[in-house]
Amino acid sequence: MLEAVLVDDEIKALQSLSWELTNFSDEIKVVASFTDPFEALKYLEQNPPDCLFLDIEMPTMDGFQFIQKLHNKEFPVVITTAYNQYAIKALKNEAIDYLLKPIDTDDLNATIAKIKKFNSKNYTAEKLEKILLKFNSDSLQKKITINTDGKLLFLQSDEILFAESDGNYSTLFLSDGQKILLTKKLKEVNQILPKDTFFRIHNSFIINLNKIKEFLKTDGYVILQSNHKIPVSRQKKSDFLDLI
Repeated sequence: MLEAVLVDDEIKALQSLSWELTNFSDEIKVVASFTDPFEALKYLEQNPPDCLFLDIEMPTMDGFQFIQKLHNKEFPVVITTAYNQYAIKALKNEAIDYLLKPIDTDDLNATIAKIKKFNSKNYTAEKLEKILLKFNSDSLQKKITINTDGKLLFLQSDEILFAESDGNYSTLFLSDGQKILLTKKLKEVNQILPKDTFFRIHNSFIINLNKIKEFLKTDGYVILQSNHKIPVSRQKKSDFLDLI
């Protein structure tokens, strides 16, 4: 009998999965279920299951962050998600499995068979972290992955106003007022940010082109929607004008 833990912020989805596991399989037992990922992490610290069913999209802590916070990663994880099947089919052979919501009973039984068949050491949460990163890079709504302060941040382009150089460091300025210090030179940051949205307008600045409010041609500055005033270097001015 496999002992399973379920984590999903949607109570109806959680109840539905628990019901299906309980009523359609005599090989798996739900020992705990959580809508609060923080409570789930506390439980898993002391009670590692035979498998974990984890929702990717949760408002207080998404699946990426949850996996990173797990200290014990020696059990297989099954992702439950509403993402389109085509967006994840490339990963189906790497993860132990994905279950698309609403979950189909036949798919669930096939997943249980995989959990039993494969050695959990080959499909740990640590490997899943790498798979989720690949999923993010392949996604149509690609997020920007920032490695800082011992954690990975996943940001949408629209969240970033600009980046500023500070020698061997850089600072990201976000639309909500946050500042994120990175141990990267601006050149390295420029390689991470999408070229269709961000432009290195000065040796010390990269701006989000979608956040420009004004361009002061005489003074050589752009004004962002946040009212930050960013200089445009002479070398970059021609390329910048071509873009806008």
